[in-house]
Amino acid sequence: MSMDATTDPDTPVTELTEAESWDLLSGVSLGRLVTTVDGWTEIFPVNFVVQHRTLLFRTAEGTKLLTAVLNEHVLFEADDHNVSGGWSVVLRGTARALSTSEEVDDARRAGLFPWVATQKLRFVRVTPDTVSGRRFVFGPEPDGPPAGQLIRDRQTQ
Repeated sequence: MSMDATTDPDTPVTELTEAESWDLLSGVSLGRLVTTVDGWTEIFPVNFVVQHRTLLFRTAEGTKLLTAVLNEHVLFEADDHNVSGGWSVVLRGTARALSTSEEVDDARRAGLFPWVATQKLRFVRVTPDTVSGRRFVFGPEPDGPPAGQLIRDRQTQ
């Protein structure tokens, strides 16, 4: 069993299990979709829900949908924090616009609604290849050599 980083200040960064990562993703609704188009990296904030161990978001016709579907390999990141710590989960996977009535009906049952007053009629599902996460405990920098000392020591060896 892994130590909960929030209770161990001597372990400021811990890796999350896949189950812990999904639990944390299920508790937030804003993340970032990352994709590449014409050699440029694009990043889009999207509100989302977790459904069937996949991520689901809605979009209007346009750049976000086009890049997510044309460049099917995407990254998705979500995070959160409070005064004592935080976490970040990264999902690498494939994005696909839902097209059949069965897929769209299933997506509608997830209860995902646009945050802004625009029509977002298309659903996109991101199916993961990998899911990884980390939990962070905030605190002061530990005592150690002054900044740059390790570099100077290595240069004199």
